[in-house]
Amino acid sequence: MSVKVCKFGGTSMADGNVVANVKKIIDSDKERRFVVVSAPGKRYSGDVKVTDLLYACFEELRNTGTCADAFKAVRARFTDIAKQLGLKLDINSVLDETQKRIDEEKSEDFTASRGEYLSARVVAEYLGAEFIDAEDVIFFKEDGTLDGGKSYKAIADAVNGAEKAVFPGFYGTGADGRVKTFSRGGSDITGAVVARAVNASLYENWTDVSGFLACDPRIVDSPKSIRQLSYKELRELSYMGANVLHSESIFPVRKANIPIQIKNTFRPEDEGTTIVPTSRYVPSGGTVTGIAGKKNFTVIFIEKSLMNAEIGFVRKVLSVIEQESVPVEHIPSGIDTMSLVIESGALAHYKLERILEGIKNAVEPDIIRVIENIALIATVGHGMSSLVGTSARLFNAIASADINIKMIDQGSSELNIVVGVKNDDYEKCIKAVYAEFFGK
Repeated sequence: MSVKVCKFGGTSMADGNVVANVKKIIDSDKERRFVVVSAPGKRYSGDVKVTDLLYACFEELRNTGTCADAFKAVRARFTDIAKQLGLKLDINSVLDETQKRIDEEKSEDFTASRGEYLSARVVAEYLGAEFIDAEDVIFFKEDGTLDGGKSYKAIADAVNGAEKAVFPGFYGTGADGRVKTFSRGGSDITGAVVARAVNASLYENWTDVSGFLACDPRIVDSPKSIRQLSYKELRELSYMGANVLHSESIFPVRKANIPIQIKNTFRPEDEGTTIVPTSRYVPSGGTVTGIAGKKNFTVIFIEKSLMNAEIGFVRKVLSVIEQESVPVEHIPSGIDTMSLVIESGALAHYKLERILEGIKNAVEPDIIRVIENIALIATVGHGMSSLVGTSARLFNAIASADINIKMIDQGSSELNIVVGVKNDDYEKCIKAVYAEFFGK
């Protein structure tokens, strides 16, 4: 029988009523045997996510030596959920042990991971399923990256003979033997790792939206739904701010050609969005699949005559950036010019000053200047590569909206075109591009 892995996000764990709905979803399909859960999210506007409550616990622990006061809010959330579900689990004993370990471990990663741990304990009890601690089956290497081989084997061994099992998302064990977390939203990655380990036929990611939209609904009213994406399109859109799914979650399943389906916990009947390998992608007929972007980038512009003839020029510049441990997002260039596009948050003032000085010493540019408050907007779609004039339509739409383009970067795959505009023009640019390719 085929196996499906289901990951349920924070809103799906918010309270007992929603968890009861999750059980109905799981019970409705016998193939849904393995479940990954996040920490409880917000129950209503103005509520606080459990993970944020746990970060407050760690702050109190760091200042006072114990998380006792801050943990009361976490305790209240889980006792309420357990009561709503009528669990036989002695939740107070589990919470006592959790609080004790937080105080003993004195680790931010361990503290933050306890929301997922407690969620999984509750859901496993409610489903009558086996609880498998991610601490025992998800492993990281010395450099902090996932140890896939070790993790896949450990998960496969752990689920052997289990009819149903529940895993906490977001964390595993680091090379030092202590609990280590993925980046925020990392439960999506855990779900993908479990799907790969059990050779799932489908990885279902249940959240509070019915799949991907062609752009941010906070900017464009009722944007078109995307029924199918390729892994490559997902990677581009997720990285550029379409936050339905963690951008790194595709890597485990992509190698095994396992499709991902985004579904809505609160509207399970909705079709959702399916993410498939490029080889199985069926074009929708549209030129553009989606539009996404992010604000607050800094561009370091470098100009030097005969730059193209100077051996090692780019390497010398990037070596300066590497020494400061700063990631570069894009490197658009010309014959005598080169631009480094960097997220502004990665450039503390002292780092930027050192980078500028380092570049001057390394390559002696004719001109070097900094352009701040730049937004990047990516227009993504497989259809762009096969139609003449896509770039012209894009640039004309932006020009017609009276927006000045500060930067252009197009990948050789022609899957995406990235433009840089002023932060102040970000929303207007998104609207103009959406109207051009999807209609008003």
